[in-house]
This record gives sequence, structure tokens and C-alpha cells, in this order.
Amino acid sequence: MIRNHIAPKLSALDLQFARAVPPGGNWKDIPESVPSQRLKQIRESYARGEGSRSTYYGRLHPSQPSYTISTYVGRPGNGCHLHYEWAQLRTLSYREAARLQSFPDSFVFTGPLTAVSKQIGNAVPPLLAYWLATSFGRPGNLVDLFAGAGGLSLGFHWAGWKSLVASDIDEHAMKTFVRNIHPNVVVGDVREEDIRNRIVELAASGDSRVPKVLVGGPPCQGFSTAGNRRSEADERNLLFNDYCRIVEAVDPDAFLFENVTGLINMESGRVFERVSQALRSVAREIVVWRVSAEEYGVPQRRKRIIIVGFRKRAAFQLPHGPLTNGLFGGTPISVLEALGDLPALVAGENGETLEYVTAPKSDYQSLMRGCTSAQSYIAALSTRGSDVDSLTELPDPINTGSVRRRGKLASS
Repeated sequence: MIRNHIAPKLSALDLQFARAVPPGGNWKDIPESVPSQRLKQIRESYARGEGSRSTYYGRLHPSQPSYTISTYVGRPGNGCHLHYEWAQLRTLSYREAARLQSFPDSFVFTGPLTAVSKQIGNAVPPLLAYWLATSFGRPGNLVDLFAGAGGLSLGFHWAGWKSLVASDIDEHAMKTFVRNIHPNVVVGDVREEDIRNRIVELAASGDSRVPKVLVGGPPCQGFSTAGNRRSEADERNLLFNDYCRIVEAVDPDAFLFENVTGLINMESGRVFERVSQALRSVAREIVVWRVSAEEYGVPQRRKRIIIVGFRKRAAFQLPHGPLTNGLFGGTPISVLEALGDLPALVAGENGETLEYVTAPKSDYQSLMRGCTSAQSYIAALSTRGSDVDSLTELPDPINTGSVRRRGKLASS
């Protein structure tokens, strides 16, 4: 079975939108004769110079990575979610969205479809997590806060780390976590003392002779530029204080804090400064990176902020990914490379009992189908060719105000 290969239902109006948008296209390709008050508002906003809304009603392009996979994967108007084949008048299936997040097909998401969409869209891509895990060196024990379905934990598991406990307030996400990773979970709100105490108790159960790392990022809706309540008043923006309380109580060698890039500019930088100060108070040193998932073998353009706090171990820098644009970088993994072996669907169809249409035709498909390991896949990326020769930024610490560059200017 190809679990979660289910295409969300679409309305008759959404199907009209899908017929009009070619691969790589968006709302601009939809004729004005198609009745839509929302499209009218988008056109008026665009005419006022308020942004292109370039991903709205977008169809993926087969030769490019996807745009950021969000929790609205079943809504054509909330991102670039239409399938890359024009003939398939539908959005991505939940399995396709999970693949673009780098979850293997053996990883089964549970719960109602709305909960599955939320789990996939909110996750850290496991392949990105794998790179982060390997940068810590010798594997040890892991504590995962705000764990969701387990993207960070899965990547750390691939790198040899052992989970001690994971926690989240989302019961559906925790059931997915238990099914796929391990049963030691705490379901509840970390603002409650008994929940924090239970996390700390389980975190103390590991071997003290190996490294311990605490990972996780508080819910990002309040920080996200895609949200409507992007302000300091959003109570979700204060959960970093509870994160710091648990860091102090667990006393890991280091911790990793992940969030959306919108955190940097929120409230003119005031929120980022507050978060940074809080994290510095529980670490000897912190480093901050902006990372792009497609540079680490994920077939998705997804940018995130990673803050690493060092308490007992020496600080390090995250190596740039093998697909970083530049003189030595390879081209990113495309949507076709990621999804080309999955069977076609129509909107609303459950394709879990369908078979793969081909044997794996790319290294990425082999990884997704369990035919190769994350380690072997990463090794193959180092030999991937580059079609790009440009000036690019590397994931340097943004708190220093400096940006390293490599490569050379493309010929004009």
C-alpha cells in the first residue's frame, strides 16, 4: 500500500482554476471570466503593488523543487499545491506532500485528513534534521519538544540518535509519532508544570555517558508571515520561555531551536531579540543560521531559522549543503524526481491501494521507498552535477551581521 496517497476533494470552482493553470503557472493564468471574489481581490491587491501572490493557485513545475509545503496542501488558493501534471486536476496528495517534506513512504500519518495535513505542513523535513544531527558529531540521546509528527526526531534517528522523550499538545501528531518513532511521549501543554515535570523525568532516563541534545521549535503561526496574527500579542510567541525552563531542567549538552524566518523581522526585530536573549540565558554560546532545505537534498524551497545553544560542548558551524548554488553545488531535487513513480489520481480519490507506476527512477525515489539509506542518499548528492554558477549566500551566523559568499558571478 502507498499510505496517505489520498487527493483532497475540490469544488467545481477549484476544478476550473486547475484547468486554467499550466505547470509553473499561478493565479495570473486564470481568465477573469472565471467567477471568483477572492481572485478579484488578489488582482486588485496586485494592481496596488501589494505583492505578486506568486504562489496562489500555483501549479508545481516538474523540473523545479516545490514551494514551501504548508498546512493548506488541499487548498489551491493558499499556495502552490496543484500537481505538476496539467492533466491531473487536483492538488497534491498527502503522500506527495509528505515526500516533498522528505518523509519516506513507510512513515504513516494518522488521524483525520485535516490533522494529517497539519502534521505534514508543520514538520521539519527529516533530511534537513539528519544534516543537523550529523553536525553534532557522536550520536547520543534526544529530547524533542513541540515534536509534531516527528520530523526532527526521524532525522536524528537516521543519524544514530536515541529518543528519550517527545512532547506536543497535538494528540493526533503524538499518535503518528508513536506509530513511527517510539512510544515515550508526553501529550500536553508545556506551560503546565506537571507536563514539564514528566518531560524532565523521562529525559533523565538515558545513559549519562553519551551526549544529550534537546531539539524543537514552538508553534510558528504567530511568527509566520503567512499568519494573520503576526504580533507580540499572540500568546504562542511566548512559548520560548517554557522551552528555556525545560532546557535548564533537562541540562542537555546543547539545544536546537527551529522556527520560520518571519521570526527575524517580527515587530521590527523585537521578538527575535527577546527570543535570543532568553536562549542566551540558558547557553554558554548560541549561533544562528538561515537554512534552505533544498540545499540539503529536500525537493522543496523551505527556509528556516536554526538557533543552536551550546552548554557543555564546543560551538560549531553548520556545513553548507551539497546542493548549495555555486561553483561546487549541484542542482536541487525536482518535483518530478521526487514524485514521478507515484500513481495518478483524480480529486477526492483514495489511491492507497494503487501500485507504484515504475521502479524507483531517482536516488530520491529510492530513499522514499526504503531501497537506500539516508547516508547512501547523501553520499550520492556529492556527485550530483551543477547547472548553476552564481554568487550565493551560505548559512552563516546571522547574528554577526556578516555573510560569506562563494562561487563567482555568472556571465552576463
